[in-house]
Amino acid sequence: MTRTPAFPTVTPPQPEKRPVFDTHHGVTRTDDYAWLRADNWQEMFRDPSLLDGQIRAHLEAENVYQAALMADTAPLRKQLFKEMKGRIKEDDSSVPMKDGPYAYGSSFKLGGEQPRYFRTPRDGGDQQILLDGDLEAEGKAYFRLGGVDHSADHGKLLWAFDDKGSEFFTLRVRDLASGNELTDRIPDTGGGGVWDAGNDGFFYTRLDSNHRPSKVLFHVLGDDPQNDRLIYEETDPGFFMNVGGTRSNEWIMIGINDHETSEYRLMSASEPFAEPKLVCPRETGLQYDLEEGGDIFFILTNADRAKDFKVMTAPASDPVRANWQELVPHEAGRLILSVIGFRDHMVRLERKEGLPRIVVRDRKSGEEHLISFDEEAFSLGLSGSYEYDTEIMRFSYSSMTTPAQVFDYNMRTRERVLLKTQEVPSGHDPDHYVTRRLMAPAADGELVPVSLIHHRETPLDGSAPCLLYGYGSYGITVPAAFNTNCLSLVDRGFVYAIAHVRGGKDKGYGWYDDGKRAHKMNTFTDFIAVAHHLVAERYTAHDRIVAQGGSAGGLLMGAVANMAPECFGGIVAEVPFVDVLTTMLDGTLPLTPPEWPEWGNPITSRDDYQTIAAYSPYDNVATLDYPPILALAGLTDPRVTYWEPAKWVARLRDRKTGDNPVLFKINMDSGHAGASGRFSRLEEIAYTYAFALKVAGKADLAA
Repeated sequence: MTRTPAFPTVTPPQPEKRPVFDTHHGVTRTDDYAWLRADNWQEMFRDPSLLDGQIRAHLEAENVYQAALMADTAPLRKQLFKEMKGRIKEDDSSVPMKDGPYAYGSSFKLGGEQPRYFRTPRDGGDQQILLDGDLEAEGKAYFRLGGVDHSADHGKLLWAFDDKGSEFFTLRVRDLASGNELTDRIPDTGGGGVWDAGNDGFFYTRLDSNHRPSKVLFHVLGDDPQNDRLIYEETDPGFFMNVGGTRSNEWIMIGINDHETSEYRLMSASEPFAEPKLVCPRETGLQYDLEEGGDIFFILTNADRAKDFKVMTAPASDPVRANWQELVPHEAGRLILSVIGFRDHMVRLERKEGLPRIVVRDRKSGEEHLISFDEEAFSLGLSGSYEYDTEIMRFSYSSMTTPAQVFDYNMRTRERVLLKTQEVPSGHDPDHYVTRRLMAPAADGELVPVSLIHHRETPLDGSAPCLLYGYGSYGITVPAAFNTNCLSLVDRGFVYAIAHVRGGKDKGYGWYDDGKRAHKMNTFTDFIAVAHHLVAERYTAHDRIVAQGGSAGGLLMGAVANMAPECFGGIVAEVPFVDVLTTMLDGTLPLTPPEWPEWGNPITSRDDYQTIAAYSPYDNVATLDYPPILALAGLTDPRVTYWEPAKWVARLRDRKTGDNPVLFKINMDSGHAGASGRFSRLEEIAYTYAFALKVAGKADLAA
């Protein structure tokens, strides 16, 4: 791989080596950079000033280095930011959703970084601002709102915020008549809560010192949080837990799950001091979700080998497993994603042949109909409704060329009303762009879907640069949705492509199974196969492909960098999960025990150890000529801890050949999600795009 002359010659930071050894299953590893992990990480997440001075000095040196290498892109970053900001309607507002006498929505004010929450009379009228995120964020380096939930009597607002980036949310309660905060203040929560039927208390999850939602508690308004009643405690650190309610305000649901098993406990919202009732005990591999349906529950489940899920029902009075009855049978290749119940209808969002669709069912007659769309690739979202007794439900639609549209849909008359089309103030003509859906052949014969967009005038002769995005974990599907930001690359001649690799559910649940645990390597080889296919089809050339992925997608970036560095001209790894083996061997970290079903447990299983060791990016850094690499992280990230990319970058610099640089940009005021404000986030995107343009040799081109 040739050197990229775009970067100046600057000596990078190289932390000293302090070897630490660990042995598992007879295999001993050496980690020279383990000291970059703060011993007091739990305390530091709450108070970043507690970070060890030597670690802070190294991280700050990394920021000085990347700033020097990217200094010449400052005008370009400014231009990219201006373009992306120009595509955002600054004073944008959601379409208010009706609930009783009011309609609730959110909006931004001109120049505002944070959302505001408001309500109007049900059929329109003056807005009442319930919560102004910009006011709450004043004076804070980081601020992010969590859940915002009005009480059923419309008198109070339960809201949450995180001002460290560590995702320890504080809950507050606001009186909506006066606008004043009540005295209730509860720290260390999961970010939301659920009102009881009397609107005089709420349920919430409390995070422990390892950032796990281990307890569900009930808080009575005005009481000391120390007196909050423990409703349920989950003692298995391998399970996540959340608490939710229903639109009818009848039920409180405690959901407990890992990546392959689920369990629900149920209680009446009018009996907050009752014991929650177990619906179906956890059984490894059995997944189910509950949705209200009046005198029944709809149950979305994979029971009875329904790999792509089916819908069952059970009486609300006794929804135990023995009472489940099939309503919508399993159909292989049709993955049912979610279900929403209404008084007279049931709506489900499903994916078939790689595309989403919405199906509406009349509960009395059983008749079903599809809501249809015309484009080759598109994205759908179900917004549902605040109300249960209604004929109207809301959904959103977009494609890579079509701005997001919001519709109200009458489930009885089938009338579709367009409420809003996403505005692009600087202008957008979909006819200037082409969106395609390709199928890239993988090594084992599978066909990997690829969604892409390019400008109509971009030559498809192999000369165009390409940003190739991938994720491929947890069954998450990356939608082929409208993205105004990527137009700054597309307008500069880039092909923007999404590789729907195994590990997501793009082609059904089997697509997920074939990209996890023992089959994880398929995720990486699929991505490489997509790169080869784009080159073969003359969309781009290997030295012009900039690969991008974040979190578990950052793992994908680290893996393909080791496996096929010659396939890429540059790599962007955002909050990358690159030290997989070390993290999965450490049961004290926030997400490790719940992650074992996804990756395997290398502590107890030699096979899992060997599987992870074969691809873990940090463990497989070699003496290779890597392309230019940009890693990004947040200091207080509890999901992918900052030391993973810090160690990875250090090892890459120590072992790689060639002169291509490895950059590490760490936000010292944020966590996993990056900057909290909408414009601050655009500045981060402008930085990554400037890097992509720089390595593609297009940093000096105006749009």
